[in-house]
This record gives sequence, C-alpha cells and structure tokens, in this order.
Amino acid sequence: MSISSLSATIPTTKPFSSSPALTPSSSFLLRLPNKRFSSLSLNASSSKPPLISASMEAGIGVMGTKLGMMSYFDASGAVIPVTVVGFREGNIVTQVKTEATDGYDAVQVGYRRVRDRKLTKPEMGHLEKSGIIPLRHLQEFRLQSVEGFEPNQRLVVEELFKEGDLVDVSGTTIGKGFQGGIKRHNFKRGLMTHGSKSHRQLGSIGAGTTPGRVYKGKKMPGRMGGTKTKIRKLQVMKIDNDLNVVMIKGAVPGKPGNLLRITPAKIVGKNIPKN
Repeated sequence: MSISSLSATIPTTKPFSSSPALTPSSSFLLRLPNKRFSSLSLNASSSKPPLISASMEAGIGVMGTKLGMMSYFDASGAVIPVTVVGFREGNIVTQVKTEATDGYDAVQVGYRRVRDRKLTKPEMGHLEKSGIIPLRHLQEFRLQSVEGFEPNQRLVVEELFKEGDLVDVSGTTIGKGFQGGIKRHNFKRGLMTHGSKSHRQLGSIGAGTTPGRVYKGKKMPGRMGGTKTKIRKLQVMKIDNDLNVVMIKGAVPGKPGNLLRITPAKIVGKNIPKN
C-alpha cells in the first residue's frame, strides 16, 4: 500500500469553531480540572459582596516593646495587674499596598530604628525608596481600605487607641525547652506512695494490636513555648504620653524586651459582620 493511499484513509479533524453544535456544554465544563474551571465563568451575573477574611485586621495597629508588669490602681482603688508596653522610634508607614498593584489592600509598618549596617542591602533599598530611616521590624496590617495612608507617615498611639478600648496583642511566648507531659499538657502525676512505680511518667500512649500505632496529635513530651500567640480582647487601662507607654490589663506573650503587635480587637457585630 502506498503512502498516498494511507494518508487518504486517515481522518482529518476540523478546527474548533464557535458554532452552537461545537460549543462546550456545561457537563464538559464540570469535567475540567479545578485550575482550568476556575478561569471559566458559568454565571457572571451572580456576584456576591466580598467578606472580611480571617487575616484582615479590624483597623491599623502598631508595634511595641514589652517592658514588664506592675500594679495599677483605678479610680475606685482596685488593684489591676497591667503590662507596660513602650514604644521606640518607629511605627512609620513604609509601604501602601493596593488591590491594583499587589492584589490586596494592606499597610506595611516599620518599627525600631537601627544602624544602617544592621540591615541588608535589599532591606535598605526598600526603605530608601520612600526616604525612610532604617527600621528593624516590618509587618503588614491587612485592611478593608487603605485610604488616608501614605509612605513615611508616622502612626501616633494616642490617636489610634483610647483608654478603655479593647485590643488584640500578639507576640512570641517564652521558650521553655523540652518539657514533660505534666508541665506541657497539665497531666496528673501518679501516686507517690503505696508502692506506685509511676510518678511522672507519661503512661499508655495507645493499644497494642489495634490500632498498633500512636495516633497523630497525641499529647506527649516535647518542645514547649517559643511560638506566636495572640491574646484577644485586652483592655487599655492608661496611655501615658509623657513616658510614651501604654498599660494593658493582664498578661501578654513574651518576656520584657519582646516585640508585640497591638491591633484593635475583632468583635463580631461591631467591626466584623455576622456571617
């Protein structure tokens, strides 16, 4: 059989046209992979209003340094344990991100001035674009709107927070190292008398034959502390402009000298919609 006869028997495929008979049906679209299906719109008119995601803040916040704890006497004479938070030079807007340029709205804030040699050249170049002093810490605050913010704008604490406001404070907890189950997970100890041989041991961690393994997430000894933690809805007791400190009711993560992130508290129904 010749090559010309073989080519005549091979069926030729027609190019895809936009005729109604060849348009992809809805069942064909449902069989597409998720990545390809996400770019196709079956019903463009049914658009829902955007919701506030969990990563968004209720408002712009600041960074501070934990100084320690003390007792505060209110007007009625009650003693309230408070954490004193100080503020070094900083809390300057270093960058404003918008939906058009970065895909989301956020304000980047810098804190704690340092020497030039303490930062890398990319970090220095990023700050020099807006003529900002060298800052050690850079953090973003995702907001619904970034109107009114511009680079090299200083954030004043007494303008953002008032006495009596509720705030969320996040920081790194004190590292405890490798600890046992009693200290790490508040387990009970065994009998210390009556012939008991189990005092602070962990005990059984699972059955033998079934399932014959240790379940994931089992509470056991391990590394404790040194993780990022947020304490929510703490009350601002006093703002001292002369000392440039804020007194917050209760304890916050970390030891004195630790970096803290203070933002307005997220309260459902007040600054977060009920959904």
